[in-house]
Amino acid sequence: MIKPGKDFELNVSSEIGQLRALLIHSPDNGLGRVVPSKAQDWLFEDIVHLDSMRKNEYDYYIKLLLYFLDPQKIKGRLKEIDAREHNRNFFKPDNKEFYSSNKVIEIQSLLADILQDEDIRNKLTASVCAIESCNYRLQQRLTDTAPAELAKIFISGSLDSNEMIFAPIPNLIFSRDIGIAINSFMLLNKPAKKARSRETLLARYIFFNHPLFAAYRDNILEIPETVQHFLRPGEEQDEKTTLEGGDVMMISPNHLVIGCSERTSASGANEAIKLLFANDVVKKITIVKIPHRRDYMHIDTVFTQVKRNVWVLLHSLATNQLPAEDSEPIAWFADKKVKDKDRTEIIQFEKGKKKPRTFNGIEDLLNDISQNDLHSTEPTKFIYSGNDTFPYDAREQWTDSCNLLAIKEGVVLGYDRNDKTVEAFRKNGFQVIKVKDLLRKFETDEADPQNLRDTLILMPSAELSRARGGFHCMSMPLQRDAII
Repeated sequence: MIKPGKDFELNVSSEIGQLRALLIHSPDNGLGRVVPSKAQDWLFEDIVHLDSMRKNEYDYYIKLLLYFLDPQKIKGRLKEIDAREHNRNFFKPDNKEFYSSNKVIEIQSLLADILQDEDIRNKLTASVCAIESCNYRLQQRLTDTAPAELAKIFISGSLDSNEMIFAPIPNLIFSRDIGIAINSFMLLNKPAKKARSRETLLARYIFFNHPLFAAYRDNILEIPETVQHFLRPGEEQDEKTTLEGGDVMMISPNHLVIGCSERTSASGANEAIKLLFANDVVKKITIVKIPHRRDYMHIDTVFTQVKRNVWVLLHSLATNQLPAEDSEPIAWFADKKVKDKDRTEIIQFEKGKKKPRTFNGIEDLLNDISQNDLHSTEPTKFIYSGNDTFPYDAREQWTDSCNLLAIKEGVVLGYDRNDKTVEAFRKNGFQVIKVKDLLRKFETDEADPQNLRDTLILMPSAELSRARGGFHCMSMPLQRDAII
């Protein structure tokens, strides 16, 4: 049973404060069963090689997180763990050798914990079987399954190595999308696609029933549907109430940023604003509307924070500039509808004020956050995807050059394949190191995680990047140190 440590506190008030606890999910067998004909239905661009994703890529993420957040679980054991890497018991939630941390917390472990309660097991099994159209006998069989095994089935969709009973939920590795910690509150989200219905259900049961969150149960918020939504005509994106965690950023104690994107609707943002203001969670919410295109998906594919005064972003969406004077004539009279569709719009709402504030572009907003919300004493800097060079800016944004996770201010994780973006980090004074080399230095005491400054840690990415999400997506921070 995962229990809160004596220092555990649900509290996230920034994107860059020292990370103390987070929720993750390691790639499971369901990812290895995605077939080409269903990949896009399940929100994948391609099929991935599961063993390579686990052993050569994601396992390094787990090791690194443990060194920073829970070093007693791994310090001095790296050689031993790597020697047994062929069976991966250290990384398997249902194995007695699992690392079982209450700081680097595995979703499957939490699910197995709550399924030990017979009443919860019966209710959740009935709910899963209802949305997956299972027959009654299968429901009874699942109800009688041991909790650890049932947790695996609910996530992977597989009864055993050969028999699948419902679709996998491969997007669960992107744990940020199912919920966001906002100060001491937890906002449970409403994913846009049916493929994520089961993981949303599992998240609700975990947050409302696991002892880890017992002290915060009254602080768990759910996005409601619009009134009488079932009577409203139309299936347009903005008419649905959807909101995903990749579109939500907690960037200062009183300020939240929400993106309207391919996955988060205007209705979802509207309901979130009302809910968060009504519960006095924050005082200010900024809406960043980006084009509804698969290229961008969420705002954290367009920008993420590195330091109080440093951001990484896609320059082509960062500003709403007029054409340069030497531009070709067509730049000045391109179809207005097309230009408006690709335009970024930013509106900021403050509790108690009727008139919202607007910004000219993303850079304008981020500079305001750095200087006024985070009280930076240095000029705001922008590191651009692909070093702001076409076509590398677009290519590397597609492979999540802007989707970075800050373990603490100035220390971020990113993919090793985004070469031009790496160049841009170096030009801005960051040291760049491969995760394998850094882990070796941690183990031999050549480096100390707590002393690391201004560093981009390069993570292997051949398979993970094909899943269309970076480490910002693959993390749900539960506790960060305050930076203000």
